Amino acid sequence: MLVSPAQPDGQRWPDDGALDPGLVEVEARRPLSLYVHVPFCRVRCGYCDFNTYTVGFGPGAQVGDYAPSVLAEASLAARVMAESGLPVREAETVFFGGGTPTMLDTAELAEILTGLRERIGIAPGAEVTLEANPDTVTRQGLVQLADAGFTRVSFGMQSAVPAILKTLDRTHTPERVPLVVQWAKEAGLSTSVDLIYGTPGESFADWETSLRAALSYETDHISAYALVVEGGTKMGGQVARGELPTPDPDDEAAKYELADVLLSEAGYAWYEISNFARTTDADLTSGRPSTFYAHASAHNLAYWRDWDWWGLGPGAHSHVGCMRWWNVKNPAAYAARLRDGRSPAYAGEILDEDTRELERVMLGVRTSEGIELAGLPGTRQADEAGAALGAGAVSGGRVAALIADGLIDGAAALGGRVILTLRGRLLADYVTRELMGY
Repeated sequence: MLVSPAQPDGQRWPDDGALDPGLVEVEARRPLSLYVHVPFCRVRCGYCDFNTYTVGFGPGAQVGDYAPSVLAEASLAARVMAESGLPVREAETVFFGGGTPTMLDTAELAEILTGLRERIGIAPGAEVTLEANPDTVTRQGLVQLADAGFTRVSFGMQSAVPAILKTLDRTHTPERVPLVVQWAKEAGLSTSVDLIYGTPGESFADWETSLRAALSYETDHISAYALVVEGGTKMGGQVARGELPTPDPDDEAAKYELADVLLSEAGYAWYEISNFARTTDADLTSGRPSTFYAHASAHNLAYWRDWDWWGLGPGAHSHVGCMRWWNVKNPAAYAARLRDGRSPAYAGEILDEDTRELERVMLGVRTSEGIELAGLPGTRQADEAGAALGAGAVSGGRVAALIADGLIDGAAALGGRVILTLRGRLLADYVTRELMGY
């Protein structure tokens, strides 16, 4: 077992989990999503800084009896949202992440999903996703998960190169991935694979090998994430000691550009910087933003679109209206609080108007849908570029500069939206700062 990262600071959250009725924004009627954190893994990967553990923590906090703890929090969530004045909302998306959710057997996963449906509600046709390591699923298990109501599975492929998998401490072999993808398809599940680029020692050819392998599996969705070496992880220590080279940002940028080219050629479209959906003829002729593509992850978009979500499990974060909070990270402490009838929330924060605005721009600009120019923050100054673009004041001047730098699409801006170019996707944080005038 590794000690979990320190809890984030914040204001103390009520023991009963109560939400302030004045801050839940009942009138907004935003959709609701659910996230279930399963903190168990067979092996903790060297790059991982998530709240994960390789051993159990006793009753309610280990593989085999984890479901009662999650469902106790689900009951609390339903009560708290009702008492805050929120209308009953069935979840539009559900996502089981981790850790390795498939460390739980299919019966326990099905029990949790059924319990969420009974306590909170899951909308007809909701997207229900399960993350899985390729070596923790079976053909029959995937059929059982589909029968239980799961609709989508996301496999942690990471790489198709054995040496890179070894550096990442992944336990599966490259040959396992196409097998489990095919099993998932046969079970009627939508499929996705996650890739990581920028692993120390990964060559450009290695990354191309992984991309072409992933494309050959013909999944509905592919995620491509740049490796971030976090302090406190095994890999962080290896890099600090010089045992592994530090990832090169320019190398990672070139690898992202390659991913965009190969994925686009194969019929995938980006809808969020790190996420690509396989397009259909209907997608391409609908005229709708690509964030509406049939194979885009609705749960991913729930975060980018500022939906409400409730995170269940140790260390899980939740967001309702102007409030954000996070649970205790230790699984034993999490289970104990729920057994005592207390909320597992450790601390939280109230989001002020400026923070909400920053997050709205920061998240929205990451999607292919972009954000409306008219919604950008303005200043007292005026300039002709702002008026010409319909953005008003200096925000329009900043937009004009970003167009000139090749970071946002000029035609889209003239149409009233800020949408990143390929180069802009690589500098999304800079674009956000410029748009906000920071």
